[in-house]
Amino acid sequence: MNVGIRCDAGARTGVGHLVRCVALAEELTGRGIGVHFLSDLGGLEWAERQLTSRGLPWHPAPYDTVGLVAAADRLRLDAVVVDSYVLPPAHSAALRASSRAVLAIVDGDLRGQEADVYVDQNLDAELLTPGLPGGATRLAGLEYALLRRAVRDLRPPAPPVSAPAHVPRVVAFFGGTDAYRAAPVAARLLIDTGVPFAATIVAATDELRAELLGLRPADGQRLDIIAPTDELPRLLSAADLVISASGTSTWELLCLGRAAALVWVVDNQILGYDRTTARGLAAGLGHLPTLRDSPPEAIDRLRELLSSPACRAELAARAWAAVDGQGCSRVADALLAAVHAVRPGR
Repeated sequence: MNVGIRCDAGARTGVGHLVRCVALAEELTGRGIGVHFLSDLGGLEWAERQLTSRGLPWHPAPYDTVGLVAAADRLRLDAVVVDSYVLPPAHSAALRASSRAVLAIVDGDLRGQEADVYVDQNLDAELLTPGLPGGATRLAGLEYALLRRAVRDLRPPAPPVSAPAHVPRVVAFFGGTDAYRAAPVAARLLIDTGVPFAATIVAATDELRAELLGLRPADGQRLDIIAPTDELPRLLSAADLVISASGTSTWELLCLGRAAALVWVVDNQILGYDRTTARGLAAGLGHLPTLRDSPPEAIDRLRELLSSPACRAELAARAWAAVDGQGCSRVADALLAAVHAVRPGR
């Protein structure tokens, strides 16, 4: 059996679509299923490495329905996973009309995509009731969160406990591109708390790295600036506090049981930000543009998190209980069931 994955990544697109599709691809290949990516990765070396390091075949992204169906025929695809905010609905409709199972990964709005299975892995997505095409099913909520094996393997057997005896370890990252330059904002907020910390900040570009190296931490504060790394899950698993955008990586932080402070960077993150912070699964720092002026409330919130192991432990316990890390298995089961329904011989 062969499954295609149609998703993209780029400096403005970000890498969230790719990361969750890679997680599903890991599950499928682990079951002996061939997976082919049909993707425009925007020239991002880190994104390309996510496929090549796993031995996942990568083909140019077709830009019309004829090319997409032709690629599916050539690669003998039994199903195609679609994860895109900009792909025209005609593409998924053409795949479905070619007697292939289609799984669409969405975030709330179905965006007109036609599919046999819809996956909305977001918090409280199960409360929504969008209209579906005839015969389609919808998997919704955190139990379907698509998490990479590198994250799932590091999930602790119980909620982690923050040790009060050491300077808190912080990791701050904002995706593989940080297109809106959030890392320096987070670093300045940390410095403005005036309390000790040891922070690892991911700089997605050389320009961001230069800006971060120009900052001057106070006594007892340390900033280590690193490039995007495949070791990020391991760094996160050892952190006392994580600062990140409220995107797809949020569910990874919950699975790892990390105390997290989230930033709302772009408009499509506001719903997840509001729901996650309202449930007490993470702390909220606010909207990125307002944080550039170092508002006192955001600094006070970070100071509390850095100074109180008990506060961090409460966040970590609620986070750990929210995501069990089995979403890829559940989604793969549903995709294979759809393939058997559309192509019984498979």
